[in-house]
Amino acid sequence: MEQLKLDNQLCFPFYSLSRLIVRKYQPYLDELEITYPQYLVLLVLWESDAMPVNDIAKRLILQTNTVTPLLKRMESQGIVVRDKSEDDERKVIVKLTEKGKKMELVAAEIPAKMAGGMNMSADELKNLHSTLYRLIDQLK
Repeated sequence: MEQLKLDNQLCFPFYSLSRLIVRKYQPYLDELEITYPQYLVLLVLWESDAMPVNDIAKRLILQTNTVTPLLKRMESQGIVVRDKSEDDERKVIVKLTEKGKKMELVAAEIPAKMAGGMNMSADELKNLHSTLYRLIDQLK
């Protein structure tokens, strides 16, 4: 049946591309001694430090029970601290440590290095980015 051939699946190129992109990121993340999911958490916190766990999870389109172990590990690495909210003790606020803030300077070079290795023009990358976010918005 044609509809069940691997090459006819929309999900497979996304899955493959995701794995290949993460593999391409890995040498840069190894320098920072973090994983790709930890990098995503850092991207969120570099945009806006001192965020509740729920907000980080929502921004990454993940469940809090997926984000919490990442945060615990990042805390043990000295990258973030987790504190109870002063307004609502049920909320846990995640803040960057000085180490986490300094990592931003090293990470700032990663996007350009990744884009340079894609063999696509800036316009092609911009259009792809836009298309992917439209699809994400439709699937959320």
